[in-house]
Amino acid sequence: MFAKKRLELSIEKPAFKRACRILEDAGVKGYTAFSAFAGYGGGMRWQKGTDLSASQDMIMIISVMDQDVIEKVIDALENLIGSHIGLLNISDVTVLRDEKF
Repeated sequence: MFAKKRLELSIEKPAFKRACRILEDAGVKGYTAFSAFAGYGGGMRWQKGTDLSASQDMIMIISVMDQDVIEKVIDALENLIGSHIGLLNISDVTVLRDEKF
């Protein structure tokens, strides 16, 4: 078993491609992205598809990586979230196949 870091990023749709580029440029071996359906935060509820332009839709990105890679992405993602709606969580995980991450 191998210790890794799990990154979970919830970001508004207009910032999605920039977030992916940050991860890819840092050498992340993979990530999964999916559309978030609904949520609550900042005292407000939101739900996918309630904005005619879909600009407020949220995307979730999950990735597992080494500590050195997380250190490469954290500042850039923090700057991205600073100018967009978003939430970044990082946690410790254990994986079976080291070479995949």
